[in-house]
Amino acid sequence: MAQSSSPVSGVAERYAQSLFELARDEGSIDATESELLQYQQLVDENADFRRLVESPAFTSDNQLRAISAVVAETRPSGLVGNFLKVVAANRRLFAFPSIVRGFRAMAAEHRGEVDAEVVSAHPLSDDQRRELRDALGRYTSKTVTMRESVDPAILGGLVVRIGSRQIDTSLRTKLSSLKLALKEVG
Repeated sequence: MAQSSSPVSGVAERYAQSLFELARDEGSIDATESELLQYQQLVDENADFRRLVESPAFTSDNQLRAISAVVAETRPSGLVGNFLKVVAANRRLFAFPSIVRGFRAMAAEHRGEVDAEVVSAHPLSDDQRRELRDALGRYTSKTVTMRESVDPAILGGLVVRIGSRQIDTSLRTKLSSLKLALKEVG
C-alpha cells in the first residue's frame, strides 16, 4: 500500500495489514471481509453506532463496553470479534471505515482483482460492459470489478480510473483539448 501523510491512513493501514495477515494465515480472508462489511454497514446505517465510532467524546472503556456488547449480540468469528475489541480498547474506532477499505484492497489484490471506476455518458449495455471488463482485464492482467456511474456532462466516451491511473476518452475532454489547441493557434 502507498504510504500516506494522513495519520488516520497510517493507523488504518497498520490495523488492516495486521488483520489481513491474521486472516490469510487462518484461511479466512473472504469470511473476514464479509464480516467487516457487515459492521461497516452497521456504521453507515445506525446513527448511534456511527457516533460511537466517530466521536472522540467516548472513553476507550465506553467504546470497549459498547463494542463488546455488539460483538456478543452479533457473534462474529473470533478473529473479527477480538479485532474489534482491540481497535476499541486502543481508541482507534475512528479509523474503522479506513481499516475496512484497506482490508478490502489487500483482499482484492490477494485474489488478483482490481477495481475500476467507470464513468459513461449513458448506461452501458451488457455487451459493452462485458467487452470493457475484458479489455481492462487484458490491460491489467487481473480480474476487474467495475463500479459504474453515469455523467451526461462527459457527452460521450468513457472515463476509467484504476488505482491512480485514469484513462479519459470522453468527448468533453477531447473538445476541451481542441478548444485549447485552437486558442494557441489563434
